[in-house]
Amino acid sequence: MSVFNSLKKVLKSEKSRNFPNDLESLWMPFSANKHFKKNPRLISRAKGMYYYTPSGDKILDGVAGLWCCNAGHNRDQIVEAIKKQAEELDFAPAFNMGHPKSFELSSKLSQIAPKGFNHVFFGNSGSEAVESALKIALSYWLEKGDVKKKILIGRNRGYHGTNFGGVSVGGIEKNRTQFNKFLPGVYHLPDTHNLEKNSFSKGQPHWGEELADELTLMVNKHGSENIAAVIVEPVAGSTGVLIPPKNYLNKLKKICDHNNILLIFDEVITGFGRLGKAFASEYFDITPDLICVAKGINSGTVPMGAVLVQDKIFEAFMNKEEKTIDLFHGYTYSAHPLACAASLAALKLYEDESLFERVNQLSKYWEDGLHSLKGTKNVIDIRNLGLIGAIELEPITGKPTRRAYNVLCEAFNNHKTLLRVTGDIIALSPPLIIQKEEIDQLIENLKKTLQQTE
Repeated sequence: MSVFNSLKKVLKSEKSRNFPNDLESLWMPFSANKHFKKNPRLISRAKGMYYYTPSGDKILDGVAGLWCCNAGHNRDQIVEAIKKQAEELDFAPAFNMGHPKSFELSSKLSQIAPKGFNHVFFGNSGSEAVESALKIALSYWLEKGDVKKKILIGRNRGYHGTNFGGVSVGGIEKNRTQFNKFLPGVYHLPDTHNLEKNSFSKGQPHWGEELADELTLMVNKHGSENIAAVIVEPVAGSTGVLIPPKNYLNKLKKICDHNNILLIFDEVITGFGRLGKAFASEYFDITPDLICVAKGINSGTVPMGAVLVQDKIFEAFMNKEEKTIDLFHGYTYSAHPLACAASLAALKLYEDESLFERVNQLSKYWEDGLHSLKGTKNVIDIRNLGLIGAIELEPITGKPTRRAYNVLCEAFNNHKTLLRVTGDIIALSPPLIIQKEEIDQLIENLKKTLQQTE
């Protein structure tokens, strides 16, 4: 029985009252809507390492939902915290008002952040975290009196969400081609992806440090007095897991410091344990000026994002009269009570179960498993760091992205595995609770899927 016929049978059953009987009304994001609605892939519940379909199929989660469910699905501690908070305080306004958990969470985040990050600005997503960081960076220089510092520098193949600011500094062309207006004064560094020199690297590639020198060329061209900030993902995730070459990020940081330019790390994916540390900043031993976080902040349970802010930046805004607004920016749901409660519970869970440390224990096993797929049909590269991985596929001639999309469908329908694909790349980021046996199963499912997909 096909997946679609199975779904229709479920929808017609007595149990179907809680399931949709019409798929047309929803316009799904980043999706091939026409194909999906002919061949739907629905998930109705989740627990631990697995999703479950309405018909009861058990789906191994290879991507932590969407890079975010770091503690696994439906963890009792987080669920109970959300329930309790909903019963106590459902919503609190964030403008000129506060609630206790927003301050408690800010303090907790400051404790695990790199030294000097003692302030947190909340939003509701990674996109909003990036938007907030860009605004804070531009406003910071105005507060300092450096009114000419307006240029923002991103990177080709960078992903910083889907708001206009994030798409402007981002460099994934498919995310830009349907829109024709972006922030002015934005430039892009080259990406670090080079199959000829770095294919099948384990961990950080050895070649590519010199690509950071492109920032020096941009400084020489535009003038450091005109450049406000550089924003990069420590590990570029949604573009296909591009691992930074050794010393590349260190060199970017030195160039920024030398030229009085702020460095923003977009850690929406790498934050909260993905590399075995609380933040990639700690993993790479680099202290940026602003850090964007989301996703793992509460294990994906309630929408939330945040910017971790260096003291020097926050203090630049505190020079106004006591009753004057210091930053004209914010969101209705900033530091939402349910999101804060979920985050506090998730942070405790990460600590109690030593989930960040588990990544360090599993990373070599993960690496070996991934690279065992070398030589499998259509595989042209494998890369990894921490508990992140990517398998790049040879594109179908004249049909870029089609092969990976076929793999996504084959894996879900026939091998009960959830993958993330971007372009012709399979991106992997399982929950941090994954066991070695589940890594083995994920790799075996991948191998079978690749062998059976044209």
